[in-house]
Amino acid sequence: MKEGGCMVAVTETVELWGLDGFRVSVEADVSMGLARFDVVGLGDTAVREARERVSAAAKNCGYALPVRHITVNLAPADVKKEGSSYDLPILLCILKAVGMINARIDDKCFIGELSLSGRVNGVKGVLPMLLAARRLGMKEVYIPADNAAEASVAEGLTVFAVEHLGQLLAHLAGEELLQPVAFNPVALAEAGPALEDMAYVKGQEKARRAMEIAAAGNHNLLMLGPPGTGKSMLAKCLPGILPSLTSEEALEVLQIYSVAGMLGENALPVTRPFRAPHHTVSAAGIAGGGRIPKPGEITLAHRGVLFLDELPEYPSDTLEVLRQPLEDGTVSVTRVSGKVTYPAEFMLVCAMNPCRCGHYGDPQRKCTCSPQDVRKYLARVSGPLLDRIDIQVELSSLNYSQVSDTQRAESSETVRLRVNEARKRQLARQETTGVCSNAALPASVLRRVCALNGQAEEFMRQAFEKLGLSARGYDRVLRVSRTIADLAGSEEILPIHIAEAVQLRSLDRKYFR
Repeated sequence: MKEGGCMVAVTETVELWGLDGFRVSVEADVSMGLARFDVVGLGDTAVREARERVSAAAKNCGYALPVRHITVNLAPADVKKEGSSYDLPILLCILKAVGMINARIDDKCFIGELSLSGRVNGVKGVLPMLLAARRLGMKEVYIPADNAAEASVAEGLTVFAVEHLGQLLAHLAGEELLQPVAFNPVALAEAGPALEDMAYVKGQEKARRAMEIAAAGNHNLLMLGPPGTGKSMLAKCLPGILPSLTSEEALEVLQIYSVAGMLGENALPVTRPFRAPHHTVSAAGIAGGGRIPKPGEITLAHRGVLFLDELPEYPSDTLEVLRQPLEDGTVSVTRVSGKVTYPAEFMLVCAMNPCRCGHYGDPQRKCTCSPQDVRKYLARVSGPLLDRIDIQVELSSLNYSQVSDTQRAESSETVRLRVNEARKRQLARQETTGVCSNAALPASVLRRVCALNGQAEEFMRQAFEKLGLSARGYDRVLRVSRTIADLAGSEEILPIHIAEAVQLRSLDRKYFR
């Protein structure tokens, strides 16, 4: 269209803020005057550098831009934009404004980075962009072919995957039409191999039982014991005994990994995440960071497992970052540009030695640490963080007969069947609350779901007074008791279930007080 003698064209794209997207109108004005190419609208360096990529791509595809004053505006102009996904809509607007293409583009959404040859390169965050486009009422979206796999799980949109600028222009001109990306919900239901199988874990029956309870109720878990007792191996078995992701959960995971740029071209992560950051990770690496914050480890572990090996070796500020997300299931990161909230519903699994040498309390090896060194080492894990860990289990050193035993233990698949049955009971009982695990039970329904009869109530009272539980500790013992009852197929929480839950929360009194 023309306004005041100027040629103006408009199209649309989507910008992300966290996992939420908003509409951005791309406007191009081409007018007579001194040759310039300006991109306005609070774009970052990558957005401003689109001028060079767009000009070269157009020239190498036979569409040399005119020597005129070109102004591109990204509206709303008071919101910061970042990334290279604006290349494609910017170029199309300019070509439309100068009359090099006649197709209608104002009712379409374009996302993609341009190479100098005109190839459309993949970008981060395409899946949440598509879901935002659907929510905003957009119907037709063009994306890079590299992002076609993740786009296939976005239903309710007509999505075209583009490999080259010339291919897109031929489609818009009606010469060689592209085929829409087919919706593929099957990819969300497939399961992948586990990191380890519990069949190969030697001994450690108590720890195996704790793992099963933790998986059944999605409870946080701490394993403490000397080096070489199987703590890390047990943690790696967890993905193999956790229930498969539902379609809704898988879509959440895919969006997070899309924003983080961790999706492959053809493979989608359909299993529960397992994140194991090194103990040198920073607080920003755990919670998320950057000028516009990107997902941290606790968000990348959403709907899965965050494993912290050698827990006391992590910096204290890194560990304390975990406290609020463990309670709320979200993490909020505030920067000058605004606040981003990411989901962070994960199972925290920790492993640690009882002292720096690792043999405090080990009957087979002598500890070389002084009592003061032991207290100092254990004090690196704060009481408030321990209070948020539902299950605490001690592992002991294995003897020769246990290590050399060739008989396999119960496999992960067998344990997983029991875990699935327990989860089904939870879902059936809590279908009206929208909560899928006992660990996530809100206080508003906890007393109803975990109601105790007279005998169980008295047992809990004695445990509370004798062990000095906090209010949070009382609630977490209730949740673990409910999970143990679900594994046993019991509708009621019995004293034997409470006793096991209390026993699995005793390490803080043995080692940390």
